[in-house]
Amino acid sequence: MAKRRGLLQTILRFVYKMRMRSHHIIPVSDASFVKMMFYRDMGYRLNLENPRTFNEKLQWLKVYNHRPEYTAMVDKAAAKEYVASIIGAEHIIPTLGLWERFEDIDFDALPEKFVLKTTHDSKSVVICTDRKSFDKEAARKLLTASLSRSYYLMYREWPYKNIRPRIIAEEYMVDESGTELKDYKFSCYNGVATDVMLCYDRSSGDTKFYFFDAEWNLLRYNRRGKEAPEGFTVPKPKNMDQMFQIAARLSEGIPYLRVDLYNINGHIYFGELTFFPRSGCDTNLLRETDLLFGSRIKLPEEK
Repeated sequence: MAKRRGLLQTILRFVYKMRMRSHHIIPVSDASFVKMMFYRDMGYRLNLENPRTFNEKLQWLKVYNHRPEYTAMVDKAAAKEYVASIIGAEHIIPTLGLWERFEDIDFDALPEKFVLKTTHDSKSVVICTDRKSFDKEAARKLLTASLSRSYYLMYREWPYKNIRPRIIAEEYMVDESGTELKDYKFSCYNGVATDVMLCYDRSSGDTKFYFFDAEWNLLRYNRRGKEAPEGFTVPKPKNMDQMFQIAARLSEGIPYLRVDLYNINGHIYFGELTFFPRSGCDTNLLRETDLLFGSRIKLPEEK
C-alpha cells in the first residue's frame, strides 16, 4: 500500500508540474484527475458514486454540476455585477480599473493605496499602501505569471474554465483594526446560511480561523476551534444578522456556496463567492465536521 501511494504521489507531482507549464488539458478526465488529487491530499479514495463527506461532495460538484452562471460568479470582475444585481451596489468595493496586461496599468491614475488582483484565480493579490515605495517589478512578475496560468487546469474547478484573465484594481480598505480586513466566510446550502468562519490576524503569519453560528456561539468544527478554551469568543460585529441574510440570498438554488463578506464599521461589503474551499481537500475540518457539512449538501439528481 505504501509503495502504491508513493508511486501515485510521484505521478501526481509530475501531472501538477505539467499543468502549471501548459495551457492544454492534460489527457486525464476531470473525474480521474480529482480522484488522484483527493487520494494524495486526503489519504483515502474518493467515492464519486456515493459521496458522503463535504470534501467528497465538492469533488462530485466539480465534475458534474456545471451551470453557465458559475463562471460569472467566480470572475472577480463579473461577480461584482452579479452580486450587485441581487443585493445592491452599495455592498460592492469600488473598482479602479480593469486591464488585459500589467503594462496597460496607468499607475499615475491610481490613488496612494490600492489593491491589484487577477480576475481568474486565487491568491494572486498585490496590496499597495504607499505608491512611492510600491515594488512594481515584483507586482508585474506575480500578476503576469498569474495571467498565463489556468486555475481550471490546476484543480479542475469547472467555473474557472472559461474566465478571461484580467487584472483588476480596487480601493484599499481596512476595518476597525486599521491594518486588515477580517474575512467572514459563510457556509451556505441552497439558500440556508448555517455558520460563518471568521478569519483574522493574517499579517501575523498565524491566521486565526473560528466558526460561529448565527447567535455567535463558537462551533468546534476545526482543530483551532476544538482546542479553544471554554467560553472563548471574539467581539460580534455589527449587522451580523444582515450578513447571514445576504449570504443566504446569494446562495439560493445552489447546492453549496461559500459567501465571503467584510464588515467595516457596520457596513457590509461583498468579498467573493467560492464553490470549492481548498479545492475540496480541506484537511483542517474535523472528520465529524466533514460528515456534518456533507450531510447538508443535497446533490442534484441529474449529472
